[in-house]
Amino acid sequence: MAEQPSEDRTDDLNVAWIDVVRFIRQLSHDLRNHLNAIELQSAYISELEREDELKSEIKRLREMISGLTSALQSLSKAVSGVKPNLIPYRAADLVEDLRKKIDHDFSGQSAAITWNIQVGDAMLNVDPQLLQEAFTELFANAFRHNRDKSTLIAIARMDKNRLLFTLQEPKSRFDLPTESWAREPLRKVSQGHYGLGLNRVRAIVEAHGGEIYAHYDPNASALITTLALPVSSGSSKDA
Repeated sequence: MAEQPSEDRTDDLNVAWIDVVRFIRQLSHDLRNHLNAIELQSAYISELEREDELKSEIKRLREMISGLTSALQSLSKAVSGVKPNLIPYRAADLVEDLRKKIDHDFSGQSAAITWNIQVGDAMLNVDPQLLQEAFTELFANAFRHNRDKSTLIAIARMDKNRLLFTLQEPKSRFDLPTESWAREPLRKVSQGHYGLGLNRVRAIVEAHGGEIYAHYDPNASALITTLALPVSSGSSKDA
């Protein structure tokens, strides 16, 4: 008699991350093709229509299609491989450019950030655009997830041959494990968010030869996330 499957047996599968990425990118590509066809058809209908009210509704439809297409592009980008175009860049300039971008992208929230920057004249070899993407995601994540209504503290300093960027998020309680921080994509999902942001940050930082780690400090009641980036060979450094 054939053995009956146990009722306690789970259907969990171990799927290689590269296969998940391939699936997401292909699905996103296929759906964008359909959306592009709908957009073209909507544009054609809009040209034929003469009634203003209906033309307005068609315009709204096209905007919705455009929004969904952008979301799929962002999803595909979030799982794409990272290939930085490295150039020499002063650490001070990188952090200052970051401050300006954060002030622009989070204009209604950036006042809640206290900056402490002590990076000297150190030089980095980085892709500034990719690093800005990583840092911006880090701040977006901090503003989005259960932050106590007090100040974020951003610290940039040199530690021998590394630039250390630390973000302290005030949290009266925090019970998530941090051992595999930024290494568990798709673990926590919600509407419009798929648990890919920190994984993307990690991929960008590691592509620069750096690392990301986090821990919760109960004494400071803060989640502390650190990004470490190597400085250029021969760059001046502070101990």
